[in-house]
Amino acid sequence: MLDKFKDECGVFGIFGHRESANMTYLGLYALQHRGQESAGIAVSDGGVVRVTKQMGYVADIFDGQTLSQLPGHAAIGHVRYSTAGESRLANAQPFLIDCAHGQFSICHNGNLTNADSLRNDLVSQGSIFQSGSDTEVVLHLYARSKGKSVEDAVIDSVTQLQGAFSFLMLTSDRMIAVRDPHGFRPLALGRLGEAFVVCSETCALDLIGATYVRDVEPGELLIISAGGVKSLKPFGPAPLAHCVFEHVYFSRPDSYVFGKSVNEVRTNLGRVLAREQRVDADVVVPVPDSGVCAAMGFADEANIPLRMGLIRNHYVGRTFIQPQSSIRHFAVKVKLNPVRSILAGQRVILVDDSLVRGTTSRKIVRMVRAAGAKEVHVRISCPPTISPCFYGVDTPRRSELMAATHTLEEIRTYLDCDSVAYLSLDGLMHAVGEGSDHYCSSCYTGQYPIAFPRDEHSYLQLALKLDKATVTN
Repeated sequence: MLDKFKDECGVFGIFGHRESANMTYLGLYALQHRGQESAGIAVSDGGVVRVTKQMGYVADIFDGQTLSQLPGHAAIGHVRYSTAGESRLANAQPFLIDCAHGQFSICHNGNLTNADSLRNDLVSQGSIFQSGSDTEVVLHLYARSKGKSVEDAVIDSVTQLQGAFSFLMLTSDRMIAVRDPHGFRPLALGRLGEAFVVCSETCALDLIGATYVRDVEPGELLIISAGGVKSLKPFGPAPLAHCVFEHVYFSRPDSYVFGKSVNEVRTNLGRVLAREQRVDADVVVPVPDSGVCAAMGFADEANIPLRMGLIRNHYVGRTFIQPQSSIRHFAVKVKLNPVRSILAGQRVILVDDSLVRGTTSRKIVRMVRAAGAKEVHVRISCPPTISPCFYGVDTPRRSELMAATHTLEEIRTYLDCDSVAYLSLDGLMHAVGEGSDHYCSSCYTGQYPIAFPRDEHSYLQLALKLDKATVTN
């Protein structure tokens, strides 16, 4: 949809499999929801590391012929949505360099909060950057490291970093996985026969028939080679800060992230929301696809029928031709269509996972009203989003976040609904369950576990109201 936080990135790697490129292709296919701008695969045959990457979807970039040109026993892959650096081929991953330590490839899910300062220092020392991605900083740190081994150089590089990072790295003879000490982004370890697999979400393991072993621990560095798996803990202690929005929206419902079923947590969000914000109604309707799990929980808890009153077109491409003549809400209508027989004459509870700018939600509410709904009550299965994220999520500025700049009544008026209500922060953490104190909820609280760049601080403090025309149009 047009009004969601943008997906971050996804990583997948496999070591010790004769069809490593094919397995990585499938793994990236399962992780496509985490990034749709570009995709790439790096493969090692034990001597040479090769990379193929392009802009676009995984299925558009890789075919049988392309994959046949990537022989090797180990591979890492990446799907990208840009959170640092423009959307262009130069920023597509994996990156590959050849330096004193040999060939080295890397892909990254997250955001380095000290990337700018590191980059400035490196440039002053003569480094020349080829991309706008924060990940390239790691390449320069690695290439310049005085470490005597690959292992030493990697440790020297990653321990200089701050922020959120789940890395996969590939050399000619090993695969390396690194997760930041706060554990912002998920990273799972699995087995496929004798091969080891590391990926952002367990749904990628399911697709290739691999078995989940455990999560890569926050602050852990895994070196996977022919000799097996070596675990190191090169970072100092840090408070855990798992991204709670992985459960709210980003991860696939069939995945386990941070040791929990996304489907169960998301359904619990709906149950708790129903207890906190119940309203008399005839039908619960999810906004597909992201609102389905929460709507199921809401309907079950409220004992109100769940009906699929909005149908999503899953075959809309990345671009479509806009008609010259004006069609009201065209961009939303091409993706969603109401089922009049379900909505007409009904008091409707419309459940969605989040509300960012509110522009798309307003169009959906008006679409449901136009289909004959008697009342429309909007229920959001997370707290009001009031602050941007600096840890690997592309979010609008604070001044663009509806909940940061408007009262609840102003939001209701803007959405043109009969009522609007959010899940409370306490309700969110209750739904997450055990270990809820280990989550980052900065987008709901404005309290950040890691300091963000000073230049971002200036606009973070803004609470500018939208133009009056924006609210009334």
